[in-house]
Amino acid sequence: MKNQKPLILVTNDDGILAPGIRALISVMETIGEVVVVAPDKPQSAMGHAITINNTLFLDKISKEDDVVTEYSCSGTPVDCVKLAVNEILKRKPDLCVSGINHGTNSSINVIYSGTMSAAVEAGIEGIQAIGFSLLDFDWNADFEQIKSFVKKITLETLANKLPNGVVLNVNFPKLKEHEIKGIKVCRQAKAYYAQKFDKRQTPFGKDYYWLTGKFINEDKGEDTDEWALENGYISVVPVQFDLTAHHSMQQLNTWKLNE
Repeated sequence: MKNQKPLILVTNDDGILAPGIRALISVMETIGEVVVVAPDKPQSAMGHAITINNTLFLDKISKEDDVVTEYSCSGTPVDCVKLAVNEILKRKPDLCVSGINHGTNSSINVIYSGTMSAAVEAGIEGIQAIGFSLLDFDWNADFEQIKSFVKKITLETLANKLPNGVVLNVNFPKLKEHEIKGIKVCRQAKAYYAQKFDKRQTPFGKDYYWLTGKFINEDKGEDTDEWALENGYISVVPVQFDLTAHHSMQQLNTWKLNE
């Protein structure tokens, strides 16, 4: 139908009770028909993991007269998207939004992010998708400051449509609404983690390890997500899930692979 409201799938990786997803749901309610399928517990840094060696449970937690239909899933963020598309939704959603994540998913963090992997999975399914993250790991982070920007980016995506094979990675600086300078379309900064493992022992003498590390950004470009966030802008990075390094194919074809 021409005037039909867009169907919006909402998910995340911090769990269905996280304040971030509650804020995202409240924004999406003003735009379209909302269905939520999110993990029943935190699933941060799960990347694109799926459940294949365990059972998956899906529980409807909303009531019949609730405006928003909500399901809690025992699996990963990607499991949530797969179940939503194949088992719950009666038609393909017009948009999938993931988040709002408690913490950054800029630069190399996108590789590990459950938030962004859910968006990428939606993209693989041919669904417009956006991952939203706020640079504040506090459970009580103030998401009110970014709601107007979330709505603007969502409406622009629905109106203009993303290129095939592309989803958006959106990160917000931890600032008041009036302090945010604007929105910048960026590239992913070339950064990495200098990682180490803190070796410890249990009271029973068994060794265990705790991953620690420091984020290192050696990218001085002013067109990156890290620069935008450090300078008071919202970063919007178009992300593709075709991992082919097209620029290297010509070089590889010079190798004597068939001799």
